[in-house]
Amino acid sequence: MNKIKYILLLIVALTFNSCSVKYGFTTAGPMDPKTKTFQVNYFQNTADLVEPGIERTFTLELQKIIQNQTNLNLVSSDGDLLYDGEIVEYRVTPMTATADQLAAQSRLTVSVNVRFTNKNKEKDDFEKRFSFYYDYPGTEQLTGGQLTTALSIIFERITQDIFNESLAKW
Repeated sequence: MNKIKYILLLIVALTFNSCSVKYGFTTAGPMDPKTKTFQVNYFQNTADLVEPGIERTFTLELQKIIQNQTNLNLVSSDGDLLYDGEIVEYRVTPMTATADQLAAQSRLTVSVNVRFTNKNKEKDDFEKRFSFYYDYPGTEQLTGGQLTTALSIIFERITQDIFNESLAKW
């Protein structure tokens, strides 16, 4: 019984042991210790088809994922990490058709162009386009709650991809 207590104590001690490198199961990999802040500039919607309000929602979702998965502080200017860009595509396309030439399934695609700048590690800088989609029945209109759900799924995937590319290095 004493061995079990010592093993449990050892596991707890190792679990709460801290080190100077920032690691976590769902967080970014090792970052430069000088990196303390991040900045997410407002992502303008420059897509041909404009859905009002998605630029604000996307900007907030990107801020939220970085705050939740790192211990970096959000700042409005002069951040160690800078995320900048624009929503460049918001498109609805029919995917499959029925026998009477109606859309059986449609797809909403959103693409975001991101410019990432790391003041402490310039080799990590990039400009890249991130895109994801949501399929829905072609007989339905993408409005209200269904649009909210679609954008939530799309933005969750795009922001996670941006996070992985910029900080997790996956």
